[in-house]
Amino acid sequence: MSDQQGGFGLDEVMRRLPHRYPMLLVDRVLECEAGKRIVALKNVTANEQYFTGHFPGRPVMPGVMILEALAQAAGILTFVTAGIYPDDSVRFYFAGIDKARFRRPIVRAIS
Repeated sequence: MSDQQGGFGLDEVMRRLPHRYPMLLVDRVLECEAGKRIVALKNVTANEQYFTGHFPGRPVMPGVMILEALAQAAGILTFVTAGIYPDDSVRFYFAGIDKARFRRPIVRAIS
């Protein structure tokens, strides 16, 4: 695997993660530098299931979903860095995070 890789779309994201809808929370990778950094995108739409019950009137993406999206992006970076793809013998699990803080909420636009 080279030291640097550009971005890639949903098909490649799905090759690099075992998750599927509705738990696949990375839609595209904009930048990926093996062993160093990743910039990934989750398209947050108004019809996300959690918006209907999570603070009706001011729909907010739950923090646990934000952390899961970050963990999935980190998983992609890990697999790119190791030069492997997940399969039945290669899995990863989000074990925990310390001192997570959110600077502002991810909200659904209200029309």
